[in-house]
Amino acid sequence: MKQSIFSILTLLLFSQLNMIDKPSAVSGTLYSDEGSVSIQMENGKISGIDRLEGSDSEEKLFIAPGLIDIQINGYMGVDFSGPDLTVEGVKKATRALWKAGVTSYFPTIITSDVDRLKKNFAILAQAKKDPEIGKSIPGFHLEGPYISPVAGFRGAHLEKYIKAPDWKEFSEIQAAAEGGIRLITVAPELEGAIPFIKKCVASGMIVSLGHHNGTAAEITAAVDAGARMATHLGNGCANMINRHHNPIWPQLADDRITPSIIADGFHLTKEEVRSFYKAKGPDNTILVSDALDLAGLPPGMYERGERMLELTPNVVKLPKENVLAGAASPINLCVGVVMDYTQCSLGDAIQMASTNPAEMMSLDDLGNISVGSRADLIVFSMNNNKMIIKETYVAGELVYSQP
Repeated sequence: MKQSIFSILTLLLFSQLNMIDKPSAVSGTLYSDEGSVSIQMENGKISGIDRLEGSDSEEKLFIAPGLIDIQINGYMGVDFSGPDLTVEGVKKATRALWKAGVTSYFPTIITSDVDRLKKNFAILAQAKKDPEIGKSIPGFHLEGPYISPVAGFRGAHLEKYIKAPDWKEFSEIQAAAEGGIRLITVAPELEGAIPFIKKCVASGMIVSLGHHNGTAAEITAAVDAGARMATHLGNGCANMINRHHNPIWPQLADDRITPSIIADGFHLTKEEVRSFYKAKGPDNTILVSDALDLAGLPPGMYERGERMLELTPNVVKLPKENVLAGAASPINLCVGVVMDYTQCSLGDAIQMASTNPAEMMSLDDLGNISVGSRADLIVFSMNNNKMIIKETYVAGELVYSQP
């Protein structure tokens, strides 16, 4: 009798192990060349890619690497910079982002009181270890407080918390984040900015220039020091600038700078997006959402971070200073908008929303579909240049399926 029970338990365990190791597959139209493929997934990675003769599906379903958003301030009521952040809140935001096709993202904390920065980064560090969502959070983005205090250039960041770079202070913030801050936005014209940038780069971080009014010489000095990006180029900029001498032209002109842009149809005009795209191309441009926690909530007035913000159906505004405070949509909207504005291909748009951020942040097994890469995949349709997410996989696990 004991031997019989043991045999049954052994058989059940063997069956469970077989189920865990059994490869799964997803079929559809490959985003890059529109060929029909079947992609096999095993142990969280892509184990095979088979070319198919054609698809029997009536609806054209594309397969692409999951979207990677390196600048997102919150989502569905969860504010990464807010006083009430919890690990459960981060989990709620992550699950909602899976529905939008975002498989990896960098929770972004903006200019705040230093104690708040430490507290919230510590919470994010705990969320990063969570077995359910941790794979979707490869690192964090600190936007501020080392940015321009000047109205317009500071955007919706609160002036009272803005300051010059302080490496000792930042090191304490990074310690609270358990080393998780991998991207930082800095204004190059601030006192001490250049040596600060050098230290950030030496520690392994990516430095992005943003919310600044740096001169051409200051921008060049920052790039010489190792800065590699421009944060949401064309935004975080005063409404009135000199037509010749402003921070936009030098960043467009320097091939060493990869700009991120918010192509949601409202932060930048069609002509701006087209011009930036023509100057940098799909190989040197990154799409970001810059979404706030208000994204996904009903339009109206909301108090956030000691400010009254207006959420419209399209964008978040700070009426007091007549500036935009952030986006109201996830990054999948930007994919369709950039295709519409530039007439680029779906492959180019996915490159800007997945491949390029993965390469910038050294996420070597993400942002592409190849054997051995992590199986972070999205299945979606395109309707009038709008992505409709059907399925989202993170490390081969189906984390979202459209009802």
